[in-house]
Amino acid sequence: MRLTDASVVIRPRSAWEAVDLGVLLAKQHAALLMASWALVTVPIFALLCLLLWDYPSIALLIFWWLKPAYERLPLYILSHALFGATPSLKQALKALPGLLKPQLLASLTWRRLSPTRSFDLPVMQLEGLSGKARSQRLIVLGQRDAGGASWLTVVGMHLEMALWFGIISLFYMLLPAQIELDWSWSSLINAAAGEWLWLEHLSNLSYVLLLILWEPIYVACGFTLYLNRRTALEAWDIELIFRQLRQRLTGVAYALLLGCGLLLMQLPNSAMAAASSCPLPIEDPMGPQAERLLKQPLTSAEAQQSISQLLDQPPFEHRETVTRWRLGDDPKETKEPSEEDAKALIELLENFFKLTEFWKSIDAVALFFEMLLWAALFSLIAWLLWRYRDWLSAFAGRLRLPQARTYQPPEQLFGLEVAPQSLPADIPGEVERLWDEHPRAALGLLYRALLSRILHEQRLPLKSSHTEAEVLQLVQALQQKNLSHFSQALTRHWQNLAYGHRLPPAALKQGLCNAWRQLFEQGAQA
Repeated sequence: MRLTDASVVIRPRSAWEAVDLGVLLAKQHAALLMASWALVTVPIFALLCLLLWDYPSIALLIFWWLKPAYERLPLYILSHALFGATPSLKQALKALPGLLKPQLLASLTWRRLSPTRSFDLPVMQLEGLSGKARSQRLIVLGQRDAGGASWLTVVGMHLEMALWFGIISLFYMLLPAQIELDWSWSSLINAAAGEWLWLEHLSNLSYVLLLILWEPIYVACGFTLYLNRRTALEAWDIELIFRQLRQRLTGVAYALLLGCGLLLMQLPNSAMAAASSCPLPIEDPMGPQAERLLKQPLTSAEAQQSISQLLDQPPFEHRETVTRWRLGDDPKETKEPSEEDAKALIELLENFFKLTEFWKSIDAVALFFEMLLWAALFSLIAWLLWRYRDWLSAFAGRLRLPQARTYQPPEQLFGLEVAPQSLPADIPGEVERLWDEHPRAALGLLYRALLSRILHEQRLPLKSSHTEAEVLQLVQALQQKNLSHFSQALTRHWQNLAYGHRLPPAALKQGLCNAWRQLFEQGAQA
């Protein structure tokens, strides 16, 4: 690994800046990363689907659990591409079996749910550490950027779910409206029938496809967090600067050495011998043990002798070497209390009782002042309430709870008049009269009448913002089978006419009018 060959700028970064660098690194080698991931994971998913066709959830769970094994290939590609040795697709796939051998069982068992999985993977794969050495290395590396790696896993998990649900929602939104209305949700939910297993496998396939885009980014971000931590610990940026300086000064250094050699050749032999000789150290005669102050009346030797004699005389002659631990001085013998001590204790107790009686007399005074203070506080509160009574009454009126409003049905829905007074008395008769010459007006009248009845008689909370499909859902919630079937048929034909400009068949007139009479007129008579 040569730092001078790195394709990114080596410098200390924050955790989020390192994650951003990982996204850019994955984008730079996106084609190779996505192709290698797809060639490895898609066949495995296809094999799991064939083996577990009746159990699509178990197939997806096994595929998801094997993700740490797939992540070793993107890390291999990124670690080589970072220093200018990008492998080809064939070389990467050829190296995959060797990448899976070390510590695969540990990666798929007790390390599988580690939130710092992307940050820990380079320690095992690139540094080749295991056991206690790996644990100690992770403790050192995780002192700063482990939190960023954990947040990367949490955010990545939510991003996977959001993208997965987004793809499923997009597929559902692309379905035609006619198919959506005729969709049989009961048969879709009934898993025992086994007719919709292909739909579950299709949903699982969307998750496998989105991992082709996201997982290389996740591995790249964990790899750049690992590089950022090593840069801070091992001072890679400083080392890189020194290497660059050495490369710049290499040619100049050779020229300087050559010039110095030519200059030394011009010196005389005696000067070179003197320069090359090294004198031996001379012993100092005035060491710490040498005698001093020889020209004074009191020499150093006499002063040392006088000090020794003084230390051998009292009170310095008692010397003690302490070789044990002790807390304070040795306990002394306790003395029995004397009569003076007993008298002093009695006087202290008498003074204490006198002081207690004094404070008892003070308590009455303190209680009187306390009552005065409470009376002053209550008086102040009462004065404030009276002084600002007008403002308080206005403010209290604003805080009154809103009264429950009665529901007022709207008079128009979708631009159609749905008030009861806007409809004729004999609705099916009017529809039969208008059908031959004005089929659009006839079908619109019948649809308006249906909305008016479910709005005013069934008390459905319809709004102008509701769509036809939402109205059908509310009608189905009433659990009236005949009304639900009639509403679906009428709504479908009304949409074909209103949006598709397709006229209803002539035979439909009598069927809709008879169904109306059975639903509403007979029910009203009963």
